[in-house]
Order: sequence, then C-alpha cells, then structure tokens
Amino acid sequence: MTDIDLKKLKNWSPDVEKEITESWKDKDLFSFDKDSSKEIYSIDTPPPYVNAPIHIGQAVTYCYMDFFARYKRMKGFQVVFPLGLDRNGLPIEMAAERKFKVSPFKIGREKFVDYCKKLLEDTSNETADTFAKLGISFTSYREGEIGGLYKTDSPEYRALTQATFVELYKKGFVYEDARINNWDPKLRTTIADSEIEYKDIESSFNHVKWKVKETGEEIIIATTRPELICTCGMVIFNPKDERYIHLDGKTAITPIFGKEVKIKAHPLAQVDKGTGIVMMCSAGDLSDIQFFREQGLKPEIAINVDGRMNDIAGPLEGLKVRDAREKIVELLEKEGLIDKKERIVHRTPVSERSGAEIEFIEMPEFYLKQIDVKEDVRKVSKKIKFYPESSRKILNDWIDSISIDWPISRRRYYATPIPLWYSEGLVCVPDSIDYVEPWREAPKDSLKSF
Repeated sequence: MTDIDLKKLKNWSPDVEKEITESWKDKDLFSFDKDSSKEIYSIDTPPPYVNAPIHIGQAVTYCYMDFFARYKRMKGFQVVFPLGLDRNGLPIEMAAERKFKVSPFKIGREKFVDYCKKLLEDTSNETADTFAKLGISFTSYREGEIGGLYKTDSPEYRALTQATFVELYKKGFVYEDARINNWDPKLRTTIADSEIEYKDIESSFNHVKWKVKETGEEIIIATTRPELICTCGMVIFNPKDERYIHLDGKTAITPIFGKEVKIKAHPLAQVDKGTGIVMMCSAGDLSDIQFFREQGLKPEIAINVDGRMNDIAGPLEGLKVRDAREKIVELLEKEGLIDKKERIVHRTPVSERSGAEIEFIEMPEFYLKQIDVKEDVRKVSKKIKFYPESSRKILNDWIDSISIDWPISRRRYYATPIPLWYSEGLVCVPDSIDYVEPWREAPKDSLKSF
C-alpha cells in the first residue's frame, strides 16, 4: 500500500497519515465490483452543502457512517458508500454573495450563476480532500463510478431531479397554487416551515384605541404589528369573555385607515392575553392565515416581495416593515390613539438561512402533496428498524407536525430549474430526460402540453 514500514515507525507523523489516505484514494481500494456475488449493503449518505469547509459535526457524522461501512466489508458485504456534494440552493448563493460581495438582484442571473460556479470550484475540492484526509472509505472519490462521487448540480443529477418533478407533476402530486407562504424578505424567496426557527425578540406591545361603529364606544386592541392594521379582516374576542359579549356582530373601525370590519366571538382569542380582544390581519402570523382560511376571508397583503409596504398601507407605502411600524405608531400617537406601550419579548419566526424576520406573502408557488400521504408514511415507518428505538419518535413527531403541503419552488438562481414552459394558457413539459434550463432556452418541438 505504501513504502513505509509501519513496524519500524517509532512516532506517528502527519506525513505518514497523508501518504496512507492518499494511497487509499488513488487506488480506489473500496470501489464497487459489479461482477461480485457478494450481498450489497448500501448507505444512503446525505450530501453536505459545500458552501464552506466541512465542520466538526459533518466530520463526526461521516465517521460514524464509515464505522458501518468498514464493519460490513469485514462481514463480507459489498458496500455502496457514495460521497455526494450538495452544490445547489440558498447556502451556495449566500456564500457567493458574501465572498464576491455581489447581489443577484443587481448583477442578474447569468453573472450570478457564474460566481456560484467559481465558488464551488474551490469549496468542492476542499470538501472532498478533507474527507479523504479523515480516511473516510467512500466507494470512490472519482465521478462516474458506481457509488462514486456525485454533485447535485451536474447535468445528469439535475436531469434526474427534473424527470422526477415531471413525473410527479403529471400524476398530480405536484401542483401550482397562489397562497400565503413564508417569505424571506432578505433572500426574496418562499421558504418551507422546516427552514424557519423561532427567536425571542424584544418588541413593543402597542395598546391601540379603536371605535365601535354602532355604539361609538372605544375598545383597546394590543398588537406588536400595528403596521398591519390596514389588513385587518375581523376583530375577535373569546366567547367566554363577558366584557365583549355585547359587541358580537357589531362593527369595528380601524384607526387611521377607517376600514370597517366585523366583531365576532371566537375561541382563538385568549381572555388573559393583551386586552382580550384581537385584530385578525391577513398575514400577521400563522394563526391569522389559518383564521382567514377558516372564515373564508379574502386576504389583503400589504408587504411586497422586497419587504416594503405597498399601496394598501396608505401613508406607509414604500417604507420597510420596521420603519412602517415606527411610522404608524407616530401617526397613532399624534391622533391620541395609543393608550399605552409595553416592552415585551415576542417569539418571532426567522429564516434559518438569512436570519431575517419572516413575513407572510401571497405568491404562486409549486407544492408537493404531503398531507394526503401522512398516514402512508406512518405505516411505512413502522417497518423501519431504528437504532436506538427511541429515535422513532423523531420521525413520528415530524409526521405529526405536517399541516400543509410542502412548497418546493424557490425564487432564486442556483438550483435545478423547474422544467416547465407556459404558452397561451398551456403548461408545456419536456418529453425527454435531458437537462433543460427554461430560463435561458426555448422549448423544443418534443414538448407536450399538459
């Protein structure tokens, strides 16, 4: 294997380790033999993002997997243990933005894609070399081999991804719909629930004076999002809250904007939170969104994709959300409509990628059906052996947490493009398994309408 006589080696040296691991890599000692009669043991490795050098957590995880690969080889199995490099998506784009100090919204898609590729030239080689130095016994560090190194932005991989999308689309498992989604205003894209984390952020709980149209009486509604008063669709109170029973069915008038909305008893309002009476906005948070769907209310979205207020927000139009929040409080105070302000710590959804506070914006996106198959997944999970058995709960908790279909489209640049074209009300899909880039190439004659 090497020219070093390990028996004569008195002290270990990094040079010796380097020679050994490079020898393993160069000689493809763990390559897959397609003519072998040995039973196959396959390890489905999650490809790490290569937006930066691998960290200690990734190193440890792959060392654990390597333990199984080596053990199974010793037990007589032929092991398939591929090294994948995830070279798609937001982490890659964010790394390119930071390294080259560019914005895709300023330089355009084509130039930005080139910057992403330039970044990946260095980080991909560094990642593979680091795994090799760790001595991880992947099937092969070469591309094109069975179980060998693969890249998720290669034409072959992206073609497979697109073919899978088309198959699911034709079967109705993927569909397009305009609905309110989690929106990252910094990255300007829809993100999934799994890409959100919650942080405790200090904010102001503003007690705002409203008027009841029929009686002229004043009601106080506390809110951390006064900039969304313009999108209020209903005011609610808890049916058990005797303070507001007499208001059921009456009309509230929004301060500053003068919009009339119904007042209704609803259990979503909490008697002991704030003043007990709540404004339900089009997209203040997930409970607002669910309430609007339940009540059949048409949402009004006051925040644009760039994180600025639009014409629905009236005097706040053009302002960033935080500036709009300050401005509306100023206007309310000027009119004597602020009863009091409290400093509170508010549990706030933020993007795990950018750290930006999430807004909820209605956008057309593609969704993968998952609500319909929750129980099917649960049945399959019962056939899986978990080590330790307690880990089964992690999967079951995830299944239980699914409440909406998965938004799979992203309004970014460096990823597998959705393989669809639109023409005169028709959707065209590719009929081949070749990789296509609809954003830069015209559809071919072999396309079919769907």
